[in-house]
Amino acid sequence: MKSEINEKNAALGSERSVIREIFEYGNMRAAKIGRENVFDFSLGNPAVPTPDCINESIARLCRENADVHGYTSAQGALSVREKIAETINARFSAGASADDIYMTCGAAASLTITLNALVCSPQDEVAAFAPYFPEYRVFAESAGAVFRAVDADKDSFQISFASLEKTLNENTKAVIINSPNNPTGAVLTEKTLVRLCALLKEKSTEYGHHIYIISDEPYRELVYDNTDVPYMPAMYDDCIVCYSFSKSLSLAGERIGYIFVNPKAEYAKRIYAAVCGAGRALGYVCAPSLMQYAVAENMGDFADIAAYKRRRDLLYNALCDYGYDCVFPDGAFYLFVRSPLDDAKEFCELAKKYELLLVPSDSFGCGGYVRISYCVPEETIKRSLPLFKKLIDSIKREQIL
Repeated sequence: MKSEINEKNAALGSERSVIREIFEYGNMRAAKIGRENVFDFSLGNPAVPTPDCINESIARLCRENADVHGYTSAQGALSVREKIAETINARFSAGASADDIYMTCGAAASLTITLNALVCSPQDEVAAFAPYFPEYRVFAESAGAVFRAVDADKDSFQISFASLEKTLNENTKAVIINSPNNPTGAVLTEKTLVRLCALLKEKSTEYGHHIYIISDEPYRELVYDNTDVPYMPAMYDDCIVCYSFSKSLSLAGERIGYIFVNPKAEYAKRIYAAVCGAGRALGYVCAPSLMQYAVAENMGDFADIAAYKRRRDLLYNALCDYGYDCVFPDGAFYLFVRSPLDDAKEFCELAKKYELLLVPSDSFGCGGYVRISYCVPEETIKRSLPLFKKLIDSIKREQIL
């Protein structure tokens, strides 16, 4: 019998991501025992306040601009795209113009549009470095590509080049990088990226076609201790940046970001046309107008990064003291912790008994760890620490017995 619906999408809709499942479990528990008694570290939902300048811009724009709720151009308002280009040129000497920028509903839409712009045959492959944001697989496969995971380098959480060289082949169309990384908080070093660029240039020549780097950058501004995040378009011509203001300005629910097609790419104009066409085909045109204008007025302003650093230091130092094995994060707002049990899912289920909601790393392509999202209120972290200690102490007792 012929199916009445797209069964692949029905399967995606019937089973939420692991992160969302845990978040919904947290909502259920909060309804039963009170939100203050649930320590939900599942979702990357910023609790650091949105900067006042953004709220002031939104209020003023609503009062003074009658057109602020109307349509902009499909690819975004020209004045907004000009402002973004001007800003990234000032920061990175990128040579950008408004016609290299496409406004989107956050990084997810940026990635989806970009992948649909690049993928042109069922044989095309898209690679990502484990651990990776689980939706990369969904986005790549929905665009018609084959998704390839590059095994993690668990010593440094830089790139495993031995694994990458095994993954690359004549069908490789693009490689996704995410630095600072979700879920580890690791920042790819300049040395690592120089080596990556050299390898991809070599393989592009060998295979006779360009291999694109898609740089997913929602956490670019969330770095600590003067850590440098190299700008990929300055290092690799065939690069497309997918940016979101969700984290840098605590605007996750407003869904605003952009795509930047590096003008130094050989086929930059055609790529940008394909981005516009993919946006049209997917219905991702005219990103929220009010938010376009609000972020354009506040380019260069960010949420309180120091607040995230305090949370990182508080959680990392305490968990290490208790005996957890933690990856030190240079950026983002996640702590990647080795599971004290062989099975990370089993550990997360045990953590629920203490009302600690953690995400097992299996869906990130790197088993044996859990992700803790510390973008929660600082008081939540402080109140959770005794529970983290009880949790690992209970495991130690069982292991001794």
